[in-house]
Amino acid sequence: MRQYSPDLTPPWKKPKPVPEVAADPGLVVEEPGTGFCGAVIRCEAGTVTLEDRFGKHRVFPLEPRGFLLEGRVVTLVRPSSAPARPSRTASGSVAVPGARARVARAGRIYVEGRHDAELVEKVWGDDLRIEGVVVEYLEGVDDLPSIVEDFGPGPDARLGVLVDHLVPGTKESRIAEAVTSDHALVLGHPYIDIWEAVKPSAVGIAGWPRIPRGQDWKTGVCRALGWPENTGAAWQHILSRVRSYKDLEPELLGRVEELIDFVTAPE
Repeated sequence: MRQYSPDLTPPWKKPKPVPEVAADPGLVVEEPGTGFCGAVIRCEAGTVTLEDRFGKHRVFPLEPRGFLLEGRVVTLVRPSSAPARPSRTASGSVAVPGARARVARAGRIYVEGRHDAELVEKVWGDDLRIEGVVVEYLEGVDDLPSIVEDFGPGPDARLGVLVDHLVPGTKESRIAEAVTSDHALVLGHPYIDIWEAVKPSAVGIAGWPRIPRGQDWKTGVCRALGWPENTGAAWQHILSRVRSYKDLEPELLGRVEELIDFVTAPE
């Protein structure tokens, strides 16, 4: 007959229970033994793969009390086979599962460059497809007056334009004033480049460096941060760290939302 052995461990020495958290993609945790901090990119039987802010991958076992989430000890568990649909889009809007893209409107949103367009697509893409709004890029604003004239904005084809470094007294502000009308709205953020509209904390830096005038700003940023002077690769790294609107500065968020509202206003 099996003999009962009482647990004589004092209550204050027993480990306290910790919450179990599903290792969903994007969840950021720290493995305390190594100090490795990263986002979950894959969870398989018994292991979880994390990616840090430099793109490095590490695989760890799914052990009880094995990770820190916002400084608290947790036990990561494998997500259910049928993950719940996200209730919010990357922009914070209510997600509409299964919604089809609307036929494109005549109205458009123009942004200055390819990086601007890629960032807007990543955060607001779901919203724009549902609303039928197409985003195009201009490669600068010097030719904006002729572009707006050729577009011919009207009540059924409104035009919204997002401009970098739109501050009083600049060339950009004068161009914006020249083309703004009842059916064309030009808004902008104060940053030299769209890179700066991404919060430094999302990228893992203390702040965006100040680059002396006369230098190429993006190349100067790469040099100041010790990154390879490949601005295309640098942008892809920055863009990969943007997961939702929470990673962007309010000065950009408000302007994009205003442009979407303007272009989609009832005719």
